[in-house]
Amino acid sequence: MGKVGAAGGGPAAGLGALLAGAGLLVLCAPGACGGGSCCPPPPPGSGPRWLPTPGGSLPPGPRSRPPATPPPLPGRPLFAVAPGDQALALQRVRGPGAPAAAAPRSGRRRRRSGADREPADRGEGWGRSPRGVLRDGGPPEPQTPERDPDKATRFRTEELRLTSTTFALTGDSAHNQAMVHWSGHNSSVILILTKLYDYNLGSITESSLWRSTDYGTTYEKLNDKVGLKTILSYLYVCPTNKRKIMLLTDPEIESSLLISSDEGATYQKYRLSFYIQSLLFHPKQEDWILAYSQDQKLYSSAEFGRRWQLIQEGVVPNRFYWSVMGSNKEPDLVHLEARTVDGHSQYLTCCMQNCTEANRNRPFPGYIDPNSLIVQDDYVFVQLTSGGRPHYYVSYRRNAFAQMKLPKYALPKDMHVISTDENQVFAAVQEWNQNDTYNLYISDTRGVYFTLALENVQSSRGPEGNVMIDLYEVAGIKGMFLANKKIDNQVKTFITYNKGRDWHLLQAPDTDLRGDPVHCLLPYCSLHLHLKVSENPYTSGIIASRETAPSIIVASGNIGSELSDSDISMFVSSDAGNTWRQIFEEEHSVLYLDQGGVLVAMKHTSLPIRHLWLSFDEGRSWSKYSFTSIPLFVDGVLGEPGEETLIMTVFGHFSHRSEWQLVKVDYKSIFDRRCAEEDYRPWQLHSQGEACIMGAKRIYKKRKSERKCMQGKYAGAMESEPCVCTEADFDCDYGYERHSNGQCLPAFWFNPSSLSKDCSLGQSYLNSTGYRKVVSNNCTDGVREQYTAKPQKCPGKAPRGLRIVTADGKLTAEQGHNVTLMVQLEEGDVQRTFIQVDFGDGIAVSYVNLSSMEDGIKHVYHNVGIFRVTVRVDNSLGSDSAVLYLHVTCPLEHVHLALPFVTTKNKEVNATAVLWPSQVGTLTYVWWYGNNTEPLITLEGSISFKFTSEGMNTITVQVSAGNAILQDTKTIAVYEEFRSLRLSFSPNLDDYNPDIPEWRRDISRVIKKSLVEATGVPSPHILVAVLPGLPTAAELFVLPYQDPTGENKRSAEDLEQISELLIHKLNQNSVHFELKPGIQVLVHAAHLTAAPLIDLTPTHSGSAMLMLLSVVFVGLAVFIIYKFKRKIPGINVYAQMQNEKEREMVSPVSPTESRPQISQTDLRRPGQLIDEKVESQLLVSLNE
Repeated sequence: MGKVGAAGGGPAAGLGALLAGAGLLVLCAPGACGGGSCCPPPPPGSGPRWLPTPGGSLPPGPRSRPPATPPPLPGRPLFAVAPGDQALALQRVRGPGAPAAAAPRSGRRRRRSGADREPADRGEGWGRSPRGVLRDGGPPEPQTPERDPDKATRFRTEELRLTSTTFALTGDSAHNQAMVHWSGHNSSVILILTKLYDYNLGSITESSLWRSTDYGTTYEKLNDKVGLKTILSYLYVCPTNKRKIMLLTDPEIESSLLISSDEGATYQKYRLSFYIQSLLFHPKQEDWILAYSQDQKLYSSAEFGRRWQLIQEGVVPNRFYWSVMGSNKEPDLVHLEARTVDGHSQYLTCCMQNCTEANRNRPFPGYIDPNSLIVQDDYVFVQLTSGGRPHYYVSYRRNAFAQMKLPKYALPKDMHVISTDENQVFAAVQEWNQNDTYNLYISDTRGVYFTLALENVQSSRGPEGNVMIDLYEVAGIKGMFLANKKIDNQVKTFITYNKGRDWHLLQAPDTDLRGDPVHCLLPYCSLHLHLKVSENPYTSGIIASRETAPSIIVASGNIGSELSDSDISMFVSSDAGNTWRQIFEEEHSVLYLDQGGVLVAMKHTSLPIRHLWLSFDEGRSWSKYSFTSIPLFVDGVLGEPGEETLIMTVFGHFSHRSEWQLVKVDYKSIFDRRCAEEDYRPWQLHSQGEACIMGAKRIYKKRKSERKCMQGKYAGAMESEPCVCTEADFDCDYGYERHSNGQCLPAFWFNPSSLSKDCSLGQSYLNSTGYRKVVSNNCTDGVREQYTAKPQKCPGKAPRGLRIVTADGKLTAEQGHNVTLMVQLEEGDVQRTFIQVDFGDGIAVSYVNLSSMEDGIKHVYHNVGIFRVTVRVDNSLGSDSAVLYLHVTCPLEHVHLALPFVTTKNKEVNATAVLWPSQVGTLTYVWWYGNNTEPLITLEGSISFKFTSEGMNTITVQVSAGNAILQDTKTIAVYEEFRSLRLSFSPNLDDYNPDIPEWRRDISRVIKKSLVEATGVPSPHILVAVLPGLPTAAELFVLPYQDPTGENKRSAEDLEQISELLIHKLNQNSVHFELKPGIQVLVHAAHLTAAPLIDLTPTHSGSAMLMLLSVVFVGLAVFIIYKFKRKIPGINVYAQMQNEKEREMVSPVSPTESRPQISQTDLRRPGQLIDEKVESQLLVSLNE
């Protein structure tokens, strides 16, 4: 979801938001960077709110550090005016071969993805773009017999002189970037920060700060006041108090702020403990600032940067907002999007001075999509993707969120908020079958229900990947837009006067620049305008309008069947787009002076110039004026802020290596006097003769074209009269579509009889007529009553379309935690409905109406499993039911794989996954064993298998539980035959047995060492495994061994001899070890005789087996008597083996015998299940 732009600002305003929240602009030097632009990308200011777009079209991410001066971007030098505080950033033009700049405009420009909040006051300025090397003069005047002199644009070639002064910034000839701030509003102060950006080093190496107190006639260098060695990177201005200035030092040298409260006359330096990446000034409180750091932390200051306080860590870049006055009660409330430790994003609000965990609110339940939070005017927008589809939610005036409703089969894959003016949302939506176009939708007041305004509007990608929609809102006339629509692979320009209810093509001029007739017949031929912004993010396309001159629109474009990038001319409309006149054959930049009473045009050229053109009659005639005696390479123009705009400063240089030249031009001398009432005439706004625009007739004052008086303050409309409502004042309501006969009829997917869920028998609801009045339309009476939704009694209806879902849309819940269930009913008498909910765990609840369940039903499951949740709704007219199968789980903490340590070849082995906790819900087991390349997948925690060859084999089990996978791995030895003997110990060992795996592993190693020393048996023949539990016992394994060459393998007789030797030494108490100083531990065999050990191999007969087992039981009984009834385990012949690092030792003959040998203590203490070699570990963490 993206934000295409905020309303009411030109590109200068957009850049102002980028740099300081108050209008700082940048001009940079093309050609100085190896053919590219030296213009930096958006600096650390209160930047635009970028939002993600599905399908990978993401906005630019955060920079790795605060850019002292960001890397160059391709583009042209800027001719722009700064809004509000009047700050302009400059870049040098490097001679005739360098490209020129495009022209930003004041007024409400074409929407650009990422434009942000902009100040209300604007100055004027322009840019230029390369259209070839053009001579400095007026258009040619060829003689043609068909020319109509009255319709031709007139040019006076007599050169007139403007009052101007020039000042050189001496010593800064090498500086290639500059930022300019003009306070305006009865202030004569101008600040200029010039910088030398080294493109090889990628950093600023020099800077200078200049200040003028006489409107730019002279400047003083202030390097000594900020520190001769201090290198400055950015200039910030408080948008609510232009006297407050903030300078940011280059963070590569030091991280500091220099603050001035007297328009830059004096400064105080403050050290920073973090790097500023962006700033956001409060819209009302001049000292309140939010600062975003390089390490994604958000700080606040209530003292204009003198002290900072941490608000939140893990904040998403450009996803923080101040409260909107009127919608939030607390002026210091901050809206932000923050990431959790597991990578999710959530919407948080808190107060700037008290943003602790306990004081943070989460207005949207659950997580949201990353980079999707927008807070704009009365609206808050978030995006949440589920089932592969994005869903968009809106909160109006900070009420509960509701899902935004587009036509059912729009199936959006991308959405951008264009504006939220006048309590209505204008959005651009890319639907499932669109690639380079978007559909425009307009909402109701709450921003929930959207209807189509225009299809297939052209779009493009900006230099940073941001989406740019070819849509322009004309300043000064609400409801008036220009848009470029794609029709059969041709792009055509359309205009609307009623917020997209009706669109039509632009009528081409009747004559061209010379007065020759233009043969252009609608709809085959029309006028098409460029609404795109420049590739340079600091400039915009050539289109301009202004609030104080609502009838005048200046734009570049062409006449023909479609929009073209060739044969571009300049056009002007002085009647709000009804008719157009060609004014130049080449691209010019146009500045509005004196509330639009005078137009200033300067040609786009890379050559030095000294002339410009002025028009006092809305572009019908132009006079040539010189503004400097020496031709100047123009880098930028800055107009005086405020309402009159009668002083402008031209920035440039005389040669490639000269200093910056600042030419102050004063236009006051061109006016005879201030205008009086008799100097004006009335002008009525209309659309092709229709005077009722947005339900009202509006008459404005215009200065008479022959008068050269100065207008001064803008008076606005002279009068406004409401119109009688007609069908043209109404758009189709949600779910309805306009047909060829003009009627709004239900779409095929929409059921007009659907009632609001709150509608109950005996109450009323608004029954739509299929129409809704265009928002902000002021018409009265007429057909208003006919088309307005009518209150209607709610009829009784049987329940239909019942659903039960979890609040987060998932089918899982966690044991012991609240799960919120939502009951949804498409149709039915909700106030007189009886609801029964059975949670499937023996608990059921009942409700008497759905309104009591609006916040959901909370329930806690105390057991794991799959529960069948049923809901039934009944009223007097019928019933409906729904079922939800809910999987309740608990987090799986540990997995322990239990299996024998040793087994014989071709014998079935049982492996069991022991879990902690033992009940976690539905699980999937993935088994890997032997040399198998494919796993065995089961729903059971035990499997059986055989090994057909000798050797060491690894077995791994992976257990999938919810959003995590845990595993354990064990090694099992396979031999044709082996011997085993149970060992016991002197009782004192139990006093030091903590019964943990690490202790058992270490004691096993000590016992083995003692056996080797006492018997001389080679170490590879012996394996000792201490078993869990008390009294302490161990398993002794006698293993066959062969050297690495495969020779000298021990036979069964050898194993018998070794076993007899071991038993002999054990019976003689020859095996002992020292546990700690003074603590000797004896190792015993668990029987009193040296009887042969039993080997359960196929070679033993049944009778022999029975006889040997009898001997074992007799020996065991005698041993118990002699050992005072001490419980000692008996002999095991076929036992388990585990490598020396094993943590759990069990020796069953079968799975049935194995599990009882693991005590409850082992199962309940997960630390006992941890093995150093093979520790249960989290392999996969799945995003929900």
